[in-house]
Amino acid sequence: MAASGALTTIYPGSFDPFHLGHLDVVEQAVELFGSVVIAAMHNPGKPSGSIDLATRVQLIEASVAHLPTVRVEAHPGLAIDAATKVGASFIVKGLRTAADFEVEQQMAHTNHSVSGVRTVYLPCRPEYSFISSRFIREIAQHGGRVDHMVPAPIAERIRAILGNRS
Repeated sequence: MAASGALTTIYPGSFDPFHLGHLDVVEQAVELFGSVVIAAMHNPGKPSGSIDLATRVQLIEASVAHLPTVRVEAHPGLAIDAATKVGASFIVKGLRTAADFEVEQQMAHTNHSVSGVRTVYLPCRPEYSFISSRFIREIAQHGGRVDHMVPAPIAERIRAILGNRS
């Protein structure tokens, strides 16, 4: 059931790479809010840049092509600045574990105190709770299979992108 009256929601992350847990959260956000902007960002607190930002945006776009109310944009800086720029009513964050909640809760309170924008948590389905972009990068860099953890458009390209770095 889709939300009545679409609200713009932003889903920020490094998405290096975008995986099935991310896609699950996007699909839930579309169902709840209508319009979702996926903000591909650089997180200075994480080792990022295995896949350049422009390529990440292209791969995410291909992965969400079946969702007409989703758009993908690259955003520098803070997630809250991206939320303000796109006119988002909410920030959506996916949760896998209690550890994710601890980190996201502090960030949500900080973002709300700075901007008034609230964060909504969406747990991914249990079958995706083990998936991590970091593990996908490591497996792909060593020639392992990751196609069961990423959308098909990404599976087709990930080994070519990351496989040469082992």
